[in-house]
Amino acid sequence: MSGWRSTRGGGAVSLAEAMFRGPAPDGGLYVPAEPLRLDARAVARASDSFQETGLAVARAFLGDEVAGPVLEATVAEVLDFPVPLVPLGDGLHVLELFHGPSLAFKDVGARFMAALMERLDPEPERTRVVLVATSGDTGSAVAHAFAGRRRFRVVVLFPADGVSERQRRLFSTLGGNVAAVAVRGTFDDCQRLVKDAFRDEAAARLGLTAANSINVGRLLPQTFYYVEAMRLGGWSEGCAFSVPSGNLGNLTAGLMAARAGLPVTRLVAALNRNDAFLRYLDTGTHAPAPSRRTVSNAMDVGDPSNLERLRHLTRGDPAALRRDVSAAAFDDDATVACIGRVHRERGYTLDPHGAVGILGAEAWRGGGGQGPVVALATAHPAKFPEVVEPATGEAVAVPPRMTLALEGEERIVPLGPHLPALLELLGDAAAGLEART
Repeated sequence: MSGWRSTRGGGAVSLAEAMFRGPAPDGGLYVPAEPLRLDARAVARASDSFQETGLAVARAFLGDEVAGPVLEATVAEVLDFPVPLVPLGDGLHVLELFHGPSLAFKDVGARFMAALMERLDPEPERTRVVLVATSGDTGSAVAHAFAGRRRFRVVVLFPADGVSERQRRLFSTLGGNVAAVAVRGTFDDCQRLVKDAFRDEAAARLGLTAANSINVGRLLPQTFYYVEAMRLGGWSEGCAFSVPSGNLGNLTAGLMAARAGLPVTRLVAALNRNDAFLRYLDTGTHAPAPSRRTVSNAMDVGDPSNLERLRHLTRGDPAALRRDVSAAAFDDDATVACIGRVHRERGYTLDPHGAVGILGAEAWRGGGGQGPVVALATAHPAKFPEVVEPATGEAVAVPPRMTLALEGEERIVPLGPHLPALLELLGDAAAGLEART
């Protein structure tokens, strides 16, 4: 591996430098400096578990950039939960990515990033402030990944009225080195604050680093479960994936895996009413739009950051992107109806994001797609009882870690959507002061 380079050019940097910077100094996002290479069939033959698959992919992608013992310890710590592949019949499968601590797919990337940051920090005595914006699941995944890590302070920005109670409680009850910050605004306001904070001269002084999927330390390990799905299915000739998509990090990881050698027959970006990416594929022009609230709220993104990476991977050519990726968008009525129908006809309970994934898979099939297709189930249905239970007519079983969050005391800091107030809060975090609730 020859390092990481900004989507906007410049020289290569190390993985550690790319992770701790978050976005590149020129405003771009880090991508591999050279094309990744992966013998996916060899990985599948040699692996008997998700840990073994993840380690093999990490070795292939990172080479000698991370010492063998460090990589082995990181993977063993991070990938300690399964990602079951559940057949629903007719060649349709669900890959359950919600068995980690925060009950969402983002546990894989967030935990890998946190563990590597702790092990690769070039300034091991420095306090680091991890800033993250969340529209639902990112906040709890990052908060759990860094919780209890002594030198890290986590600041989670979330729209005050834009996440479900259970999503919020998974990070607002942690306390300790985690601050939950309710921004008066939308997720796009939260993302703008993060970007503005990194552009401010105070960022370096505060030891600021990003933990959204703009951070390559989170993006890279998301390729692991695409390879694992192929291994579990035994599909040496490949399969299609339907990916619930918001900020497009998960989709970007899938395209990276495909370009590296994983035999992916199609990537379907399954969207809710926030369909800027669908319009980009149709017109070749990116037109950001204000985010719109939906029942699949982790996907409520009007200006997806990772579109910059997708455009870089395809040299800015929408036609090249369309050869690998298609998109379909669905409204809330279709999402809720899908939850009820799949529960009734197939005996399986989906969360709203997984339902959008199923709808994307069905749309691809309806358009002539053939062969196995895997819909990524990105969050546990127990996080969305207000949507799932009316659709199925049944109560959703609550996992033990959710019960702890429901019983815990919330600590929430209110914040207006203004940079000076955020910088003051970040300064307090860097100094080890508890945010004022």
